[in-house]
Amino acid sequence: MTAARNVARRVLPPIGVFVLAIVVWAVWVQAADAPPWLFPRPAAVLRSFVNDWDKLLPSLGWTSLAALAGFIASAVVGIAIAIALSASPLMRRAFYPYTLFFQTVPIVAIAPMLIIWLGVGLQPVVVCAFIVSVFPVIANTLAGLLSTDPALADLFRLYGARPIAALWKLRLPSALPNIFTGLRIAAGLAVIGTVVAEFLVGQIVGRVGLGVRVVSAIHESRMDLAFAAVLLASLLGLAMFGTVNIAGHLALRRWHASEQ
Repeated sequence: MTAARNVARRVLPPIGVFVLAIVVWAVWVQAADAPPWLFPRPAAVLRSFVNDWDKLLPSLGWTSLAALAGFIASAVVGIAIAIALSASPLMRRAFYPYTLFFQTVPIVAIAPMLIIWLGVGLQPVVVCAFIVSVFPVIANTLAGLLSTDPALADLFRLYGARPIAALWKLRLPSALPNIFTGLRIAAGLAVIGTVVAEFLVGQIVGRVGLGVRVVSAIHESRMDLAFAAVLLASLLGLAMFGTVNIAGHLALRRWHASEQ
């Protein structure tokens, strides 16, 4: 009973907010008498999920593939860069400012360039997702590595531990909460970067992801289909975030206060 009560306490509030939002949406559309091509009713979006699932499912597959590939690349490369930067204050001063490039680069501007550099295909979309999502991994992992307890670090040095042993057994475990924070942020950003890239390069690539589906639906005055595609992209981001959240809970639940 206690477990069921805890699950209900976690699940019911967001479900209640979602239901309330749907009711407000339906009432507002009905009161404003908004035309379907401008603002669809919730029932129309639901019908689009059912009637256009043969279009939405392949689009979801392509977007999921690109977002997942970009996220994995950002996790691996971001953690590796953070470890390298944490090794030397000189390296941090020399190279960390350039990692800000990944945070400030206008992805809308460079996406067409990526087509020229990488050619048509899935690669430009994956690279866009990577560029958008890698900086939070670098920044949070680096912050975690640099915040290792100095007393424990001195203890490792006192016992003659090698740097690689200190990294593996002390610094990385103590940085795990920060690493998972960066990964949670990166999971959502990877989906955003993928959809934005699909807006620009999806038609050229020839693979109809959710971003392309939104654009084509708007051109066809199918706002119900556009809303359904946007909602699917949001659910994809939530699924990736939830997966990282579960992994973080499993890794930290036995020793870190944030997951207990």
